[in-house]
Amino acid sequence: MRALTRIGHYLQAMRQAKRHRSDLVGWQLRRPQLLFSTAVFETSLLFANRLDPKLKELAELKTAGLVNCEFCLDIGSALARSAGLSEQQLLDLPRYQTSSAYTDLEKLVIAFAEAMTVTPAIGIDELRESLLVHLSKAQLAELAVTIAWENQRARVNQGLGVRPTGMAEGGVCALPERPAAAE
Repeated sequence: MRALTRIGHYLQAMRQAKRHRSDLVGWQLRRPQLLFSTAVFETSLLFANRLDPKLKELAELKTAGLVNCEFCLDIGSALARSAGLSEQQLLDLPRYQTSSAYTDLEKLVIAFAEAMTVTPAIGIDELRESLLVHLSKAQLAELAVTIAWENQRARVNQGLGVRPTGMAEGGVCALPERPAAAE
């Protein structure tokens, strides 16, 4: 049932896209086998239902913010609101450690996304052990793959110049956490 709900959220977000709708697909159509393999993996993640979708959305948004993918933040914010995340949670992502908008588990998930996204990855062992107190190994595997996939997605979108489409317009949108050009 979760998968059908998430599919509904994706379709709703896509209907709200107002501009640049063909950016990503336009690039991927140049290599149909890559488009197909991406669709298969996206579908696999969509049907992986061991982990609470809210936790997935938090991890994906944190990752997208750190990578500075505006398209990912646009669609991710729309999907996060559909999954039940509050506006305060979207706004507080950069300062999640001190925010009262998150549970302890949500803070661990966000910290894990942060640790997996920075280069080199740091503090993974301790975070993994802390997460295993709350999550099963299957749930942690799903979380790690979700974060790794969002890193891949966000970096491909950045490399190809995929622009935001306006899916989150009219609502709060998570923001990039570092400048586009490293100092």
